[in-house]
Amino acid sequence: MAVGRPHRTGPLRRPRRPTGPTRSRHVGPDGGDVTHPAAIEVLRAGALTTVQDLGRPGWAHLGVPRSGALDPTALRLANRLVGNPEHTAGLEITLTGCTLRLTRATTVALTGADVTVQAGARPADTGRPLTVPAGTVLRIGPARQGVRSWLAVAGGIDVSPVLGSRATDTLSGLGPPPLRDGDRLPLGQPLGAPAPVDLTVCPTPPPELRLTLRLGPRDDWFTPTALDRLFGTAYTLSPVSNRVGARLAGAPLPRAVAGELPSEGIVLGAVQVPADGQPLIFLADHPTTGGYPVVGVVTDVTPLAQARPGTTVRFHGPQR
Repeated sequence: MAVGRPHRTGPLRRPRRPTGPTRSRHVGPDGGDVTHPAAIEVLRAGALTTVQDLGRPGWAHLGVPRSGALDPTALRLANRLVGNPEHTAGLEITLTGCTLRLTRATTVALTGADVTVQAGARPADTGRPLTVPAGTVLRIGPARQGVRSWLAVAGGIDVSPVLGSRATDTLSGLGPPPLRDGDRLPLGQPLGAPAPVDLTVCPTPPPELRLTLRLGPRDDWFTPTALDRLFGTAYTLSPVSNRVGARLAGAPLPRAVAGELPSEGIVLGAVQVPADGQPLIFLADHPTTGGYPVVGVVTDVTPLAQARPGTTVRFHGPQR
């Protein structure tokens, strides 16, 4: 069943969380509930905070997408700053920030969005390694620019891997669930020293994104007018977007071929066009199959990780 069909009321919705009192979940490496002396305690989870690494490539033939950090470069940088291997699991924090307590003395680093960071009673910076004592409360504020931040902790998040990855897949449910207040995440053992740097610069998200689009495999399902619109007009990023896909609003793309396709493979960056003609760019937690035609594939979706609703998006071809 394709994402975006009219009978689905919220194609990119997150599952509803149960209401009621906050529960404390102690998630161990084996998936069970344990008490772990070296951990991150989640005091405030925020709008959406997930465990992410570089994903689980190589399983699409079994219907499992890659998932992983929406900006792998930002996660790699955070891991290098604290002395972790680049693939180590950290936290992806969305828009509203979060509040965490670290039960051991450690080193942390935050990259990505422009946010206010406070470690205990002192202010801290993004883009640099920060050594904190045991019991420190780390407060990550709302994003002033951008959308997502990536937090690395020396030793990494030591939850149980699923198909070789600790990444949370918000569509399939693989990996650990999105964080809730009261969760406790175990930490692994540090493997390296923090990077000898004072500060790294996190780029400011541009007000307009220019995305390279390669046509196919179903561009012949669209009229010449549709392709002219695709490359010649601006689209706006819709609020109905998340880790599954970025919905765009703008000039609809008329079809040259009516009807629907049998389900076929979907890849990262695929631009699917549902019945309303509005393009949808699939991101890290995309499905592996879909029934609406894919007009083209965006070669690099990383800029969309920090794009807020209302951001202007323009497409251009590889040679344009």
